Amino acid sequence: MYLGYFGLSEKPFSIAPNPEYLFLSERHKEALAHLQYGLGDAGGFVLLTGEVGTGKTTITRTLLSSLPENTEVAFILNPTLSAHELLESICDELTIPVEKGASLKQLTDSIKAKLLANHAAGGHTMLIIDEAQHLAPEVLEQLRLLTNLETDHKKLLQIVLVGQPELQQLLQRTELRQLAQRITARYHLLPLTQVQVFDYIQHRLHKAGCNKALFEPTAVELMYELTAGIPRLINLLADRCLLGAFSQHQMVVSKAIVKQAAEEALPKAVLSSQSSAISSSINWLPYVAFPCLFLVGFAAAYWS
Repeated sequence: MYLGYFGLSEKPFSIAPNPEYLFLSERHKEALAHLQYGLGDAGGFVLLTGEVGTGKTTITRTLLSSLPENTEVAFILNPTLSAHELLESICDELTIPVEKGASLKQLTDSIKAKLLANHAAGGHTMLIIDEAQHLAPEVLEQLRLLTNLETDHKKLLQIVLVGQPELQQLLQRTELRQLAQRITARYHLLPLTQVQVFDYIQHRLHKAGCNKALFEPTAVELMYELTAGIPRLINLLADRCLLGAFSQHQMVVSKAIVKQAAEEALPKAVLSSQSSAISSSINWLPYVAFPCLFLVGFAAAYWS
C-alpha cells in the first residue's frame, strides 16, 4: 500500500527470515562465524541460542546458503517428536527409503548407511533442528548416538541445534552431559543495541530500494525502547509506522506515529513490560531526590 509512496520496491520490514535482508551486526557476524567454525571437518554439535525474534532462523538460512553444493541438509522445524518420529523425519528429509512401520534400529541403520554413502561420495550431511528447546532428553540422546558414526578425522553427521535460552538449561542436565561435551561451538545471540537499531532500519530500507531517512532520530530511539532491540518486534513496529505515516500523508515517521503504531502492532505483553521498566526507572527518583534536597538544605543552614 505504501511502497510507491516511499519509493520502495518491496516491503522492507517483513518478518519472513529472508537471508538477503540479514543485518550483520557485530553480534550476528560472531554468531555466523561460530556456526561456520563449529561445522568444520571435525564438528559434531553446534549450538545457537537467543531470545524469540533475535534473528536465529535468518542466520541459519544464511548459513545454509553458504554451504558447499555437496552438502545434504535435513531441516526439522517441529521438534516436538518422539525419538522414533524424529528418525522418520530425518529419513524423509534425506529421502532415505524405509519400510512402513520400521523399528528404531532399522531407521538408525538406514540413516547410518546414508551417512556412509555420502561420505564415500565426498559429500557432507547436516541436520538442523529449529526450536530445539522442545526436544525431550531421550530424543537428544538418540541424536548423540547418531553422531557416534565417525572416521578418524570427522563426524559423519553434523548437527545444528537452534533454540531459545531454555535449550542451554536443558543441556546442563546430568543425563545429557555426554552430548554437551560434543558441542564444538556455541553462541548466544543478543538483541540489537540502540545504535545498531538505527543502522538496522537504514539497512533494510536500502535493501528495499530507499536511501532516504524515513524515521526521525527520536522516533528510532522510542522504537528501541519499545522493542528492546529485538529485530522481529522492530519489523512489526516499523511496518506499521510506515503505514501510519502514509495514512497521515507524512514523508517521515515521527515519535507520535511510533506511539500510535506501537499500540496497534506490538503485543500487549511487550508494551506492559516496557511500561513497567520505564516506571521502575522513574519511581526511584523521589527516594534519591528528596534526601539529596534535605542534605543540601542542611548544609546550607549549617554553613550560613
